[in-house]
Amino acid sequence: MSRASRSPAEAYADSRRNAQRPKLTDFGSVISFELDPFQRQACEALEDGHGVLVCAPTGAGKTVVGEFAVHLALTEGRKCFYTTPIKALSNQKFADLTARYGPESIGLLTGDTSVNGGAPVVVMTTEVLRNMLYSGSSTLDGLAYVVMDEVHYLADRFRGPVWEEVILHLPEHVQVVGLSATVSNAEEFGEWLVTVRGDTSVVVDEHRPVPLWQHVLVGNQMLDLFEGDETHARINAQVLRKTEELTRYHVPFSRGRNRNGGGRPPRSSGFKPPSRIDMIQRMDAAGLLPAIVFVFSRAGCDAAVAQTARAGLRLNTPEETEQVRRIIDEKTRDLPEADLMVLGYWEWREALERGIASHHAGLLPAFKETVEELFVRGLVKVVFATETLALGINMPARTVVLEKLVKYNGEAHVDLTPGEYTQLTGRAGRRGIDVEGHAVVVWQPGIDPKAVGGLASTRTYPLRSSFRPGYNMAVNLVHQLGAAAAREILEQSFAQFQADRSVVGLARRIERNKDALEGYAESMTCHLGDFAEYASLRRRVADREKQLAKQNTNARRIETAKSLERLRKGDVIAVPSGRRSGLAVVIDPGIEPLGEARPLVVTEDRWSGRLTSADFPAPVEVLGHIRLPRQVDVRSPKSRRDLASTIRNTGIAVPSRGRRKATADDDPELATLRRALRSHPCHGCDQREDHARWGERYHRLLAETEQLERKVAATTHSLARQFDRIRALLRERGYLSEADEVTQDGKRLTRLYSESDLLAAECLRHGVWKGLKPEELAAVVSSLVYEARRDGPVEARLPQGPVSDAMLGTVRLWAEIEDDERRHKLERITRQPDPGFAWPVFRWARGESLEKVLSAAEAGGNELGAGDFVRWCRQVIDLLDQIRDVVGREDPVGSAAAKAVDALRRGVVAMM
Repeated sequence: MSRASRSPAEAYADSRRNAQRPKLTDFGSVISFELDPFQRQACEALEDGHGVLVCAPTGAGKTVVGEFAVHLALTEGRKCFYTTPIKALSNQKFADLTARYGPESIGLLTGDTSVNGGAPVVVMTTEVLRNMLYSGSSTLDGLAYVVMDEVHYLADRFRGPVWEEVILHLPEHVQVVGLSATVSNAEEFGEWLVTVRGDTSVVVDEHRPVPLWQHVLVGNQMLDLFEGDETHARINAQVLRKTEELTRYHVPFSRGRNRNGGGRPPRSSGFKPPSRIDMIQRMDAAGLLPAIVFVFSRAGCDAAVAQTARAGLRLNTPEETEQVRRIIDEKTRDLPEADLMVLGYWEWREALERGIASHHAGLLPAFKETVEELFVRGLVKVVFATETLALGINMPARTVVLEKLVKYNGEAHVDLTPGEYTQLTGRAGRRGIDVEGHAVVVWQPGIDPKAVGGLASTRTYPLRSSFRPGYNMAVNLVHQLGAAAAREILEQSFAQFQADRSVVGLARRIERNKDALEGYAESMTCHLGDFAEYASLRRRVADREKQLAKQNTNARRIETAKSLERLRKGDVIAVPSGRRSGLAVVIDPGIEPLGEARPLVVTEDRWSGRLTSADFPAPVEVLGHIRLPRQVDVRSPKSRRDLASTIRNTGIAVPSRGRRKATADDDPELATLRRALRSHPCHGCDQREDHARWGERYHRLLAETEQLERKVAATTHSLARQFDRIRALLRERGYLSEADEVTQDGKRLTRLYSESDLLAAECLRHGVWKGLKPEELAAVVSSLVYEARRDGPVEARLPQGPVSDAMLGTVRLWAEIEDDERRHKLERITRQPDPGFAWPVFRWARGESLEKVLSAAEAGGNELGAGDFVRWCRQVIDLLDQIRDVVGREDPVGSAAAKAVDALRRGVVAMM
């Protein structure tokens, strides 16, 4: 509603509200639009001095509330930190706020970038704020507001714990503004915030400002997924009819040869989805561009761009093309000219001029930022992207297309979840530009429209904490608070809050089970005696019988395996059963140093092959011996025939199996239990079996109840117990004293922020990296940060000499730490060093060109994109910076670390 169209009563109500909240009124004059009800509610709570949690769909405008916190800090002369989970989002927010408030008011801190860090408003990654809190940085003085954008990253395995650390450690007077995508347990998260932060208002808005229409592209037809409102989740009958028809007539395309062995493939009626070119042209004609097409593969994104370029697709006008060229020139003017070819610069530029781009983590940061700016300006019409684009980057489109509903998660191909589907399709519909947004799923055989409807209509996305104590966190907590207070802090985490809530439900089940157990006990009551005692005896008899059967089976298996190991060439044995039964001669004993023997035999029926213990229910007996030639060719039919004839001529007969085996009846313990059972008074009851059925139910429910009780015990105080185990390990290794005081080595560990923090500290303590040159240190340190993508094996190459020696020492220390973690019953905290990036970073630090480094990596089986290379180099630089600060520049390792940083920070790696 515009200001001019309001009634006198509404205008009067607004004027009274504005008088009560002058700062919000002032903020309204800075922005160019009316606040939505949820935005106003959250901003009013903030001005009233409350913390705020805002949960709203992507594109709803929740960041306005964070911007109001910035406005409050600037007008009050206090500080505001605007935190984000990823550097790209921090860079984008820094640019937005600088444009509004000027460069003197806004700073940026992202680990590898520092701009105006003393400004009243600083945009930063959450890790930077966490590190400030632990170090007691003076930058925190005067801090009044902390905005946590994308706070639903609490569920992220790597970043999630950092969010919770920050929330738990911020001073009480700091107001926290949490901005989250829509989650179904916002109230639960809000309750926790009230517990640890005090008064917090929870504002939830599920309304999308731009309606979203769901479609399925079936062949060349764009069909609505739902009939009517999607909340009713009634699938369009035309979609069901069309997909069923295509599925019925679809025959998977075969690339095999025909039955006659010819090279011509068999005829096929395989379904082919519409080509990308046709799809984009149809969307362009229907006014559905700009669009984001999610491909879920970096190589797939780049291949899609190349495909559209080959087809000659052009979506930009000549005037738009000129604008694109100017922006590219401005954004990439610092790129080294010698690297342009290896970066694929000219192909990338040509595609952008056409209005087409890819966007994924493997792109050079300068390329990604250029694509983002051009897309926001409407100068890129189609972006082929992986899901990383949906994580916080402000790139809304009119249409989002999903080519598949399966993605690779680093370990396996998995189905998209409803939350992921909503996050991806939430990009469709630009507020203030589009009347409606469109989500399109490209149908292929195997995709069930009802499943798509389930993804699109599900509204339950619970936020689950990923918080777990680690080594750096443990020593910092002990250093700042002492062990007892640190334990209390962990008990206050959202993870423990959720765990304790889950215990409430388990406790109720235990109570119900105990009531039922009383009923079962009553039903099995016997007038002759204690039937519970009798039922226990029956159970013990059954358990002992199973145990003996298992023991006999295991003993026989062990004896059989040993008997196979004793066989020698020429031994005649009997194969007891199956198609191979009868006599056989051993050709090769098949002794395996680390495994079970698998003798190679020829049978009297001329079969040849290897046998295992599975072929023998009892130990193998040698029945005789045949002298064999030195070489026996079992592949030769004549050789097998001659051997079979020799076996038959020995006169050896297959022995009968008349020997008595030991049975359960021979076990004295079982015999005693059976006597006690028969002599029990209840054994003579005429309703014994009826009582026994209730006894079985009682036993099953009792076992379930005991398991639930163990689960409750394990869940309660689980994080504090984990903390205690970590402290015990750190005491053993000298990072904490027996009195839980942080030692000198422990103080080093407080300043090492890495997944492999303890391993880095141990390498420094044991001098494993001493004497390394800068490029050698960079190579070894890279193994602590690099993690190969798991979609293919990569053979790591290492520079020989000091690097391989230091890497071996690093891996040995990791193995010791892993043994300690296992002994202390800790889930593996320290992951194994990965040397897959050592060779590229070594060559780069040595001064080689980007082309040589990337070509050498590819030749070694490690296909690094330029963006991946830059990202991993920056992570190596970050850890080297920490090492330099921890040991000091005067230390040989610190000096090498400082020189390595200088050597790495050049060319594309040095660019913002």
